[in-house]
Amino acid sequence: MADIRELIPEGYDEFLRGLKERIRTAQVRAALAVNRELVLLYWRIGQDILERQRQSGWGSKVIDRLAADLRSAFPEMSGFSPRNLKYMRAFAEAWPDESIVQEPLAQLTWYHNITILEKLKAAKERLWYASQAIASGWSRNVLVHQIESDLFRRQGKALTNFQRTLPAPQSELAQQIIKDPYNFDFLSLGQEAKERDLEKGLIEHLQKFLLELGVGFAFVGSQYPLEVEGEDFFIDLLFYHLKLRCFVVIDLKMDQFKPEYAGKMNFYLSAVDDLLRHPDDQPSVGIILCRTKKRMIVEYALRDTSKPLGVAEYRITAALPEKLKENLPSIEDLEAELSETANPERHDE
Repeated sequence: MADIRELIPEGYDEFLRGLKERIRTAQVRAALAVNRELVLLYWRIGQDILERQRQSGWGSKVIDRLAADLRSAFPEMSGFSPRNLKYMRAFAEAWPDESIVQEPLAQLTWYHNITILEKLKAAKERLWYASQAIASGWSRNVLVHQIESDLFRRQGKALTNFQRTLPAPQSELAQQIIKDPYNFDFLSLGQEAKERDLEKGLIEHLQKFLLELGVGFAFVGSQYPLEVEGEDFFIDLLFYHLKLRCFVVIDLKMDQFKPEYAGKMNFYLSAVDDLLRHPDDQPSVGIILCRTKKRMIVEYALRDTSKPLGVAEYRITAALPEKLKENLPSIEDLEAELSETANPERHDE
């Protein structure tokens, strides 16, 4: 019997790869279409419930009866619990305009929409997080993290000179990728920590650091070496931004912003543009991350710099002092106390 491989014509493998890709694309589109129809169905059910309650004075107990009847009629479908029907009603009440539901909100899963509904009150913030979740492909857990870290009020708030040093729309896009402050709550550094400790911590938690930086950042290196006329210089953190199409230099400082930091960053950006930048790349951008900053000092420092750079603060969780650690109960102490609490009769023996 002939080997099956001998029967495969030339170009078959490429043809098969193309078919697989087409099938996978169709599967994704089908899943998105199903999700869209589900979200719209839930919104319409919510609207119907609202309308009945407003016009006919139906009470909240009707929802319990409705849930039982729907689950009886559609036993193969989940999602008709009393709690979820109440979410549908709240969803419809929050978004009376169906066009908003059809566009951004129907592109998110129902669980994303519930999260936005529960954690946010203002429609403007809800829509902003919905749009960001779609654009960045956030999972529900990432969405929760971004809401809890108050990304809405931090995004694009850094002090920069981008409007003067970058052409539009590059300047607007660059402004939007920089936050203030950055939230490094995944780090725990003591009072004696130095810049190298901060850098090491960010590299050790690179995935979380990239999540905080935002979509588009690609890590190039830490302590990235640059040689200028026989002298070595080292960039704290070097990234490439895929949307801006440029290198991003990050300089870490453990103290308040000082004007000389802008001069140093200006030098780094000039060197990167000369030594690393490809002819098709946009001008490199610098971000100086400091513990604190004073607005006017930053504005004066950036006013006449020729390179695009921004200054932002960061927040970290301070490590507990050793003396305090010594006074805290150990895991064993806590377990023993819990055991005694759970078995109070032991004290009576």
